[in-house]
Amino acid sequence: MINLEWYRIFLQTARNGNLTKAAQELHITQPSVSYAIKQMEEALGVKLFHRLSKGVELTEEGRALLSYVEQSFSLLDAGQNHVYNLKRLTAGEIRIGASDSLIKHLLLPYLNLFHAEYPGIRIRLSHGKSPEIAQRLKEGGIDCAIVHMPLDDSQLDIQTLAVLEDCFVVGEAYLELANRPLSARELAGLPLLMMSPGSRTRVFVEQWFAARSLIVKPDIELGSVDLLAEFAGLNYGAAFITRSFVKEQLRSGKLIELRLQEALPPRSIGLAVRRGMDLPLAAERFVQMLRTEVR
Repeated sequence: MINLEWYRIFLQTARNGNLTKAAQELHITQPSVSYAIKQMEEALGVKLFHRLSKGVELTEEGRALLSYVEQSFSLLDAGQNHVYNLKRLTAGEIRIGASDSLIKHLLLPYLNLFHAEYPGIRIRLSHGKSPEIAQRLKEGGIDCAIVHMPLDDSQLDIQTLAVLEDCFVVGEAYLELANRPLSARELAGLPLLMMSPGSRTRVFVEQWFAARSLIVKPDIELGSVDLLAEFAGLNYGAAFITRSFVKEQLRSGKLIELRLQEALPPRSIGLAVRRGMDLPLAAERFVQMLRTEVR
């Protein structure tokens, strides 16, 4: 294996056509340049330069090698510049996983802040349910994830990011129900609109009903909070939804929140990363910003 520095000496010698000038460019002695060239020629078994009275000239074999050496050092320089750009956060990417609802209603404002400050960093979003996202994170497919808690996994480091409060909302056709607190049984008797099976939100509300000895079967199952809100506003029934996600509809009166005799407990949203693994620089900066901004 030929020393990489010898190739650098070969390149400068070829460009200058003179051993002394090459030595000056490289800040080494002229004998060091001569030694490196001689060692390369012996290792390769060919002459790389013709020795002339006023300098050196590449042989046919030397010219053939030069094109490869130039490309190699150009690639090395490009790689080094790219690493510098990654360090300065003018290049790179962050890979984030979350559900569609959390991306839109929780994550998007902070993504906008980050993108405005670091426009050169590519943002890649991966959507899915919390268990799917957690698995993707463990496999290294994403750098960090926003997940519904609790999510116990020894391979992940999960810190509480935000607390969400849920509610049941209806359209104007159910206005009279908003005049008094409803029991869980009365609520279970309404047409229910819920997230699709297997989602953390769906599991949470089913467990809340089950704790009151009630098994519910929703009339409509959807994978989008926005669609749940839309159908509730069209009087299809009571939608289980995070209050902050529909605050504008509640304020405008398009949706009406039902009061309950037994309050729904709050839920936590966590920021997850792989335990014991260093984040890429861009992802580390985003995680720091997210934790600071959310607090």
